[in-house]
Amino acid sequence: QVQLVESGGGLVQAGGSLRLSCAATGSAFRIGAMFWYRQPLGKQRELIASITSGGSTNYADSVKGRFTISMDNVKNTVYLQMNSLKPEDTAVYYCNLDAVESGWRRSYWGQGTQVTVSS
Repeated sequence: QVQLVESGGGLVQAGGSLRLSCAATGSAFRIGAMFWYRQPLGKQRELIASITSGGSTNYADSVKGRFTISMDNVKNTVYLQMNSLKPEDTAVYYCNLDAVESGWRRSYWGQGTQVTVSS
């Protein structure tokens, strides 16, 4: 079993920065890829960034150039550095792990962390 623990959310003014962390703990798993999603209040959850175990990254157009996803393979932790934050970035942010366990792929979700950007 794998658990994801997120941290780093909070309240920030527009133009500011935050860094989110998501640590994966457990045994006998390998990271296939990790993802950051966000869900604004009353809206659907959207994928905003991804990173593979090999370090390949992808971003949604809405965050490209402002957000950076990175991963520490030793700590099994993924980060999301968010710069130049805008009020429209306000949402609950979730990390997601595509894990490989004994040859099976499983998906795990973090508990979510609130990011609020004030204008």
